[in-house]
Amino acid sequence: AVGAGWLIAAGSRVPVPPGRGPGPIREEPMKTILRVLAALVACLALAGIAPLRAQEIRFNVVPYRIDNGLRILALEDHSIPTVSYYTFFRVGSRNEQLGKTGLSHLLEHLMFKGTKTVAPEEYSKIIQRNGGNDNAFTAEDATTYFATLASDRVSVVIDLEADRMHNLTFEDAQFTPEHQVVMEERRLRTDNNPVAALFELISSTAYEAHPYGWPVIGFMNDLRQATRDDALTYYRTYYEPGNAFVVCVGDFSSAELLQKITAAFSPVPASDPPPRVRAIEPQQRGERRAVLRREAQLPFVAIAYHVPNLSDKDAAALEVLSTVLAGGDSARLHQHLVYEKRLARDVGASYDVTTIDPSLFMLYAQPLPDKAVGQLEKELVAEVERLQRTPISEHDLIKAKNGLEAHFIFAQDSLFYQGMLLGQYESSGGWRAIDSYLPKVDAVTAEDLKRVASLYLTAANRTVGTLDPLPVPPGHFVPPARIPQGTVH
Repeated sequence: AVGAGWLIAAGSRVPVPPGRGPGPIREEPMKTILRVLAALVACLALAGIAPLRAQEIRFNVVPYRIDNGLRILALEDHSIPTVSYYTFFRVGSRNEQLGKTGLSHLLEHLMFKGTKTVAPEEYSKIIQRNGGNDNAFTAEDATTYFATLASDRVSVVIDLEADRMHNLTFEDAQFTPEHQVVMEERRLRTDNNPVAALFELISSTAYEAHPYGWPVIGFMNDLRQATRDDALTYYRTYYEPGNAFVVCVGDFSSAELLQKITAAFSPVPASDPPPRVRAIEPQQRGERRAVLRREAQLPFVAIAYHVPNLSDKDAAALEVLSTVLAGGDSARLHQHLVYEKRLARDVGASYDVTTIDPSLFMLYAQPLPDKAVGQLEKELVAEVERLQRTPISEHDLIKAKNGLEAHFIFAQDSLFYQGMLLGQYESSGGWRAIDSYLPKVDAVTAEDLKRVASLYLTAANRTVGTLDPLPVPPGHFVPPARIPQGTVH
């Protein structure tokens, strides 16, 4: 995935791209109590003293299921008179096959090309005329469409989404230009971004048997060969009510909202379940290395380790470990490699806990112009080995957990965030796991971090990718490296 900004979701970095809509979703104010609590936790995180545990936060969701299989998650929040509405389809690059990668993302674009009753590109105009904004993005496990608008206009988006779930239609006149747009997006965000191209290479090297190794945006040759019939077949296979769920957060009565959604979506017929993804990535049994040689301003190095996801007992410890290593300028990687040793201009770590199948724990860094990338790689590994040998201090542990909890609590200030969090957890196993997030983070110990570092961040389980810059010819421009952070559409 390439291109957007980060949103802290339950302590992990997950992509929340601004997408194809008219602008970013406005973040709404919330109840004073949560703001005050978040401020207190943030202050404690900075002070490094005993944390204030906020373990009573609960997502009071009303779940519902329509007869055709569509699931609904309704979460009332009457702090302001707006609603954030999401349709999650359980299909992403994970569901594709070689030769036809990128269809999930291409179809996301085509979903705005009209239905039997709505003209091409009219969807967003209708939302805007009703004072709202809309967006969409594609990821490995799901394709998501969302809109935010005044609560008294929620029926507008409900009717639009029900219509295009069943009545999407487009001819070559709409398919061909959007097909070109998607290929140009790949050129812009991957082919012309050396670091994004490196991360794509690392994924394809780290995964031998699982579609997580394929880029969300698709391989260029697959995109070139994609046809209108491919997209329509994909739509008919995966865009059916039993393979989707709706999340709605905001100022509404759940009973009334469920009636509206049921009335709009009940006419959409159920279809056969789409094919299951059977791929299982085998255990890695030796270090893998990949080198990308291309025009670039500076080298870059990234190290990927296979790790479990949300369903595993070690997920919380891995999240805390990621924060210990790269949770801000005071974290270990930045302090040791940027500030003290002056080897790197940028360092980081990432771990996406909300994936259906096990994912990757990543460390990455870019050296300063006069420093060797090989030395920087050794220092990244040395930081991991230090964690494996010696438990971190209680001060550093509390600081990391305070930071995760502060992000989690303070982000409840946004209806948009609450909906995204519900959808991502539901996509990867179930929204109810959100309620146990804070207690699980609180239970992580220094020994847990030492154990998971020793268990997963090993030489046999790592894939190292290095960008080896070629000289930039005179008159050519290579943009500065950008860390890939999501999928923008």
